[in-house]
Amino acid sequence: MEVQKIDEFQLRRDKVKEYEEQGVNPYPSFYNREIDIQEIRAKYQVDVEGGKEGVVVSTAGRLMAKRGHGKASFGNIMDGNGKIQVYARKDVMDERYDEYMKLDVGDFVGVKGLLFITKTGELTIRVQEFTLLAKALNPLPEKFHGLQDKELRYRKRYLDLISNPEIKDVFHKRSKIISLIRRMLEDKTFMEVETPVLHSIAGGATAKPFITHHNALDMKLYQRIALELHLKRLIVGGFEKVFEIGRVFRNEGISYKHNPEYTLLELYQAYADYNDMMDLTEEIISSLAKEITGDYKVAFDDNEIDFTPPWTRATMASLIKKYSDIDIDGKSFDELKKEMEAKGIYVKGEYTSSGQLVNLLYDEKVEMNLIQPTFVTDYPLETSPLAKKHRDNPALVERFELVINTMEIANAFSELNDAQDQKQRFESQVAQREAGDDEAHMMDEDFIEALEYGMPPTGGLGIGIDRVVMLLTGQTSIRDVLLFPHMRHK
Repeated sequence: MEVQKIDEFQLRRDKVKEYEEQGVNPYPSFYNREIDIQEIRAKYQVDVEGGKEGVVVSTAGRLMAKRGHGKASFGNIMDGNGKIQVYARKDVMDERYDEYMKLDVGDFVGVKGLLFITKTGELTIRVQEFTLLAKALNPLPEKFHGLQDKELRYRKRYLDLISNPEIKDVFHKRSKIISLIRRMLEDKTFMEVETPVLHSIAGGATAKPFITHHNALDMKLYQRIALELHLKRLIVGGFEKVFEIGRVFRNEGISYKHNPEYTLLELYQAYADYNDMMDLTEEIISSLAKEITGDYKVAFDDNEIDFTPPWTRATMASLIKKYSDIDIDGKSFDELKKEMEAKGIYVKGEYTSSGQLVNLLYDEKVEMNLIQPTFVTDYPLETSPLAKKHRDNPALVERFELVINTMEIANAFSELNDAQDQKQRFESQVAQREAGDDEAHMMDEDFIEALEYGMPPTGGLGIGIDRVVMLLTGQTSIRDVLLFPHMRHK
């Protein structure tokens, strides 16, 4: 005999129709939730366990389970902060018990009743009254407890949050991390600002932008790839300490550590340099580790990351020498290319400068070895068009990247404030762009003009918030710290 598949959606829709015919609104506008579940436990658990009687509470949440079909039924309701057992009896609720039993798992319900402790020691509400607050038409996924399908979790984060409430802790911590960063910077007299998301020139980083069009102005606009150039204009204008925490957009690949849009902290401080930015970065992130995890030593992936200051500071040249046995100092393009290819590092045709080869060598031989917090300092001039030339070596710039567990976490410069030097750097970038590098920097004449009015010595810093959250919550994919990561269409 063929078993017909039950249309659960239609069954629930029929219940809605039945409610409406009875004059019952299955989606009321308001319910007086006098106390949430976390507060119930904090306020009454000990007293009720000690024998206190007569405690009546009124709370609300999503019905997550319902067991029993006769004259009594156990269930669980869950709100944003916790879960509690509910117990309904026909002899207590009279004719409303049958209505209660028509509730489905997933419905939102308000309940009022006496608290008691079951024989198994569980705090429970003996339901005296209930109100349907929102009828769920779609049933929760089968075996919703511990939903494991990664793709479903990312595509339908709301189901993930319902089914795996423990992941809310990641996003609570994310919120706390951002709040703590703001507090630390404000305590240091930094001012938070907001700058445009739509730019007429894609600047401030080496990246491929998303492009849009403004109809009224009939002009091409770019979603920002960085916050840098507008923030530095504010330093020119006289603000001495500014920061912004905002979304940036890069039209690049997706991986466990890349998402097309992500959250970036950028800050700029007048009369500071990249050494000051190292000190500040170390202070911010080590403080976050201690505050969020309770310790400077944090388990991540298969490693233990030690955030205890001070952290290792090493030049890019010394790290390349250590991990590849190639001494890059003073090497011409051809000499460096020959040594790299002798070690199996293929150099593609688009590489035209020694600085590009140095970056490639670093990517191939160094970064995967950097597990503990490491400041990689003193980058090639050709690959850092917005950083000041190194005070001891004009072939380098005063720049660092912070690498932890092989991931770039922060990037910082002693900011270039020589307008003529900046213009020449942009011109070099434009030449690279015309040669086919669509990630090279565009010319920004307005920014050059701003620098011509004078910008004091300045230290600048960018920190990838998502990756910091990954490290401090033990998540090995950026998608697990983004509520709504980007996904390919099905």
